[in-house]
Amino acid sequence: MLKKTLLTVALATTTCFSFAQTTYLQLGQEDYPLLDRLETRSGKLTTDFFSTIKPISRKGAVSFLEKTKEASDSIGLSKIDLYNIDHMISVSGEWAHDENGAIDSKKPWFKTFYKKQPDFYRVKTKDFFLVVNPVISGQVMEEKYKTGDVSQSQTLYSSSRGVELRGWIAKKLGFYTYFADNQEQMPSYVKEWTEMHQAVPGADYYQTPSNKTYDYLQARGYIDFAAIKGYLNFTFGYDKQFIGDGMTSLFLSDFSASGAFLRINTKIWKLNYQNLYMELQPQYTRGADQQLPHKYATMHHLSINATKWLNVGLFESVIFGRTDRYPFDYMIPIIFYRSIERYNGSPDNVNLGFNFKAIALKHLQFYGQFFLDELRTSEFFANTGWFGKKFGVQLGAKYYDAFTVKNLDLQGEINIVRPYTYSHSDSIANYTNYNQPLANPLGASFAQLIGKVSYQPVKNLYLTATGMYYQQSTDTAGSNYGSNIFLNYADNTPVNPSNPEYGYKLINGLKATCLSMNLNASYELRENLFFDLGVNYRHYSYANDYYPSNASTYVYGGFRLNIARRNYNFY
Repeated sequence: MLKKTLLTVALATTTCFSFAQTTYLQLGQEDYPLLDRLETRSGKLTTDFFSTIKPISRKGAVSFLEKTKEASDSIGLSKIDLYNIDHMISVSGEWAHDENGAIDSKKPWFKTFYKKQPDFYRVKTKDFFLVVNPVISGQVMEEKYKTGDVSQSQTLYSSSRGVELRGWIAKKLGFYTYFADNQEQMPSYVKEWTEMHQAVPGADYYQTPSNKTYDYLQARGYIDFAAIKGYLNFTFGYDKQFIGDGMTSLFLSDFSASGAFLRINTKIWKLNYQNLYMELQPQYTRGADQQLPHKYATMHHLSINATKWLNVGLFESVIFGRTDRYPFDYMIPIIFYRSIERYNGSPDNVNLGFNFKAIALKHLQFYGQFFLDELRTSEFFANTGWFGKKFGVQLGAKYYDAFTVKNLDLQGEINIVRPYTYSHSDSIANYTNYNQPLANPLGASFAQLIGKVSYQPVKNLYLTATGMYYQQSTDTAGSNYGSNIFLNYADNTPVNPSNPEYGYKLINGLKATCLSMNLNASYELRENLFFDLGVNYRHYSYANDYYPSNASTYVYGGFRLNIARRNYNFY
């Protein structure tokens, strides 16, 4: 129902107003850290895009890159920065000032393919632009894992094959399509997560032709048009979104499966306002093929560059279920959901949030989020441990050209989420999609620390080291201490039987501790063709050795063309 309604609105608006559309950078690509780095190094926030809202438009990114390149001497950019700018403009060359920013290939294939370095096949006329690129990846992994005193090893592989297309028609309608067939054998701990949640991370429907290989398709796409040139864009499609400046998000991350959406983005002066309407999949138990029901979400995010160095934002969301229909009152683009929720009898899950991003000294960036799931003022400021005190906090920092070393970047982030946050009194309105969390993959009732070191010593070599440490409450014997956001929070397990609503700390059930580390080297042989080599270590244990600990170490190597590297360090 949502798809039909939103498509009708989109097509009707297109015929009346549309011109000057755009397309968007793929989530997970190397472009995003570069934009973040250059914005901080410039010493002021740009209005070509608002980095908290992702995906970022290619048009805005190229405009920013061209301006940054012109001011490179005053900013103090390195030769590697300038190389990265030229190649990022090349990938989205249709948005350069002359509409021809893609770098020419020295040796095109058969005088037809790869005339431009980033584009396998390219067509450009006055009224039509099209780029077609293959999507290919292959990876081999050797894992040694241990559960308790039992050690095992296995050889794993994964591969993807597909195609992506993007372009515009008459400079009025932009479009993007991505389609890939995937076969994936996962590390032991990811396979365990998949079986427990009945979901492949980041994917929707999947098949398991054997006990090791998961087979699934990924299809994404959208159309985009501007109702008011430079100010108001409508995007309708099936894809992922991300709201935040960190490695994870407490508002909305790209961890879960794609979903149908209508995005209305208004950018004027130093303000950016986004309305996001989504059709999601409630949790379900896998079985025979069946028609699955839907649930829905509406999210608003208002962002303003309060000063040239400070951006602040307000977030509002509601998750709700109806019988395959999207109620009109939640489609109103400017609204306070709490009043509508109460008007509807308070059946839905309404959340509020605040975020900020600040840059300093052309090298430092600070960011954070506050997510509020439920508010009772008297309880929020009291130290009673009320179970309904549901909120999350994120704080992070980035240091570019750290310790005066060019292209050495550091990032650290902490996330703390109280018990029962993101859960709800029914399985429809919880903060999930297709058996996967919509925000941080850990769910709730945890404290998490993430660190990342990135270094680009030469033009084509990208080195990264990431680490994650967290402690989280776990549930045993059917208990519900608040970490599993798929459970009904009304069925909470009391920590104080004499006063069952109070006494909850951050971690209440059996405490689990996890440490994971990854070292990765990616070499770009030619535009968007990467060869990856790395090693990963993970150790997971329970307090007092209540259950056997498990550890995993694996090395991997592979290649990828026009696709982001698969990341297994999510929990």
